[in-house]
Amino acid sequence: MSDLRRSRGPLTVLADGVEQAGYMLVLITQAAGRTFQQRHPGRAWKRFTEQLYTQIVKSLVVVAIVGIFTGMVLALQIGEELRRYGGESFLGKVVAATLCREMGPFITAIILAATVGGSIAAELGTMRVSEEIDALELMNIDPVSFLVTPRILALMIAAVLLTLFVDTVAVIGGGVVAHSHYGTRFSDYFWAARDTMAGERIFWIFPKDLYSGLLKAWVFGLLIGALSCGSGLTASGGALGVGKAVRTAVVASIVVVLIVGYVMTWFIWA
Repeated sequence: MSDLRRSRGPLTVLADGVEQAGYMLVLITQAAGRTFQQRHPGRAWKRFTEQLYTQIVKSLVVVAIVGIFTGMVLALQIGEELRRYGGESFLGKVVAATLCREMGPFITAIILAATVGGSIAAELGTMRVSEEIDALELMNIDPVSFLVTPRILALMIAAVLLTLFVDTVAVIGGGVVAHSHYGTRFSDYFWAARDTMAGERIFWIFPKDLYSGLLKAWVFGLLIGALSCGSGLTASGGALGVGKAVRTAVVASIVVVLIVGYVMTWFIWA
């Protein structure tokens, strides 16, 4: 059997990917259905808030560091091109638009996939191989409602909140570079960034540049949560299987984020 699997090569990888995608969709549907069918709403709310707190705290420092330096690098590279044409005054506008539309949600999703997603896959995978999930089912406790739903919901909210945080600190980091390297006044830089949010709006409140990025973040959180939970729940084979589940969750999440991010960008901005 192992020789046959090796001989299939890419076909095996493709089949595993299709199976994982199908299970992810089933898991999302089940988790959505369980959201409004909780037997004990108070306990469910407690599990959700615990997950939300853990996920945000676990990622906050990394997100802050990566966000600041991303904004600084963007300002440094874009500023060099704008300076050739005397367009330093547009630096804040370009940096803010790039971060809010694409880089903010993408950076947040990658960090969440590597930290929170891998942690979820390892946790649920360990519970699966140690038969703790089987024990929950014997006690008439639904594993999807008890384990999956609060994690996916928390990841969806955490992705949006952390994306807002990344956008903010990255724009500030870009402002520092714009002032120190290109002599742009802070007031001019931040007014230019503000102008980015003065364009098309939805419901006369949310700028398109902002809500498009937050919508991506929300979808990314949903997909990362479903993929991570699915990888953990299908783990088998002891410690080796748990390691494989973590690797599958992280790699699949990053690939899916890239693909879905492109599709959403095309639909929103085409």
